[in-house]
Amino acid sequence: MEYLIQLATDPAAWIALATLAVMEVVLGIDNLIFISILSNRLPEGQRSRARRIGIAMALVLRLALLGTIAIIIKLTAPVFTVLGNEFSWRDLILIAGGLFLVWKATPEIHEKVDPDDEAHGDGAGAATATATAVIAQILVLDLVFSVDSIITAVGMTTHLPIMVIAVLIAVTTMLLAADPLSEFIHRNPTIVMLALGFLLLIGTTLIAEGFGAHVPKGYIYAAMAFSALVEGLNMAARRAKRKRSQAS
Repeated sequence: MEYLIQLATDPAAWIALATLAVMEVVLGIDNLIFISILSNRLPEGQRSRARRIGIAMALVLRLALLGTIAIIIKLTAPVFTVLGNEFSWRDLILIAGGLFLVWKATPEIHEKVDPDDEAHGDGAGAATATATAVIAQILVLDLVFSVDSIITAVGMTTHLPIMVIAVLIAVTTMLLAADPLSEFIHRNPTIVMLALGFLLLIGTTLIAEGFGAHVPKGYIYAAMAFSALVEGLNMAARRAKRKRSQAS
């Protein structure tokens, strides 16, 4: 109890909490985009439930990983070397997660570009999506993003209560934003392609980081924000054009 009181009265702890909470929310955007795209493939009545389950699993995973923080820290230790490049378990998890994102986003983009080819494809159509399959895929990416999130948290503070509170804030924010974001993506088809492009970018970044090429997160999120701004301007232009057409 004395330890918690000292943390609560320490200004540096509050600054660390605010910084880490913002960082966790930003890192959660990747996960939220993936959850939104996958859940929108389900029948409308199942979407919200799948999103809530996916986000709840993210919370459970992150809190469980915080409970094994000593093991998580060891994931950054090299386990083998290939052609002079050292690889840790974290690197392997990031590479696997990045490949998974690229593998999921590519057929989705193909389906949007050539919907008539769906009958000759791999059956990735919305009609084949099931809640169990969607939740299982969300769980896989939850694990990847949770490991990355916890390692980031460990690098920013050594106080476990601060990490737990930051994770709770981030997951609560995801829970509140999930339905509005998914509905927005569903109502605006062009946003789907933009979001799939984000998934490709995130997947490629995860693979690059797994191979030791550090990509500053600020550059990635700045590019995503600029792309979203341009798409927002395009949407505003299309609405204005529709209004002019209706008026004439």
